[in-house]
Order: sequence, then C-alpha cells, then structure tokens
Amino acid sequence: MNKPKKQKFEVRDNETIDQCLDRMKAEGYFPVRRMEEPIFQETERNGEIAVEPCGRRIVFEGKLQ
Repeated sequence: MNKPKKQKFEVRDNETIDQCLDRMKAEGYFPVRRMEEPIFQETERNGEIAVEPCGRRIVFEGKLQ
C-alpha cells in the first residue's frame, strides 16, 4: 500500500523540533509547512474567569520525497 503524499506531524510532549524533523525524515517525508497554534487555559481569579495562554502546539506538514 502506498503512503499518502502529504502527512501532518505534531511535535509530541518531551520531543524537540529536531527530533520531530528526524522522525519525518525516517518516514520519507520532508517539511513544507510549519503551523503553530496557542493552547489556552481558563483560570479563575477573584471570582472572574480569565483565559490565559499555557502552551503551543506545533505541527509540520510533510511531503513525500
């Protein structure tokens, strides 16, 4: 069965960006796009709910070599 021409790779917890890129290369893909999106968390302060950024999610789009 053939691999898809494009695939998304998310940087996992406790994984560096370089390790993610090495994983992509090992599967036969090269990066063509990097996407970042913030992760928010709701916290309660003084009876009010505040939305604060608590991290980010990095996803690479890979194209088959």
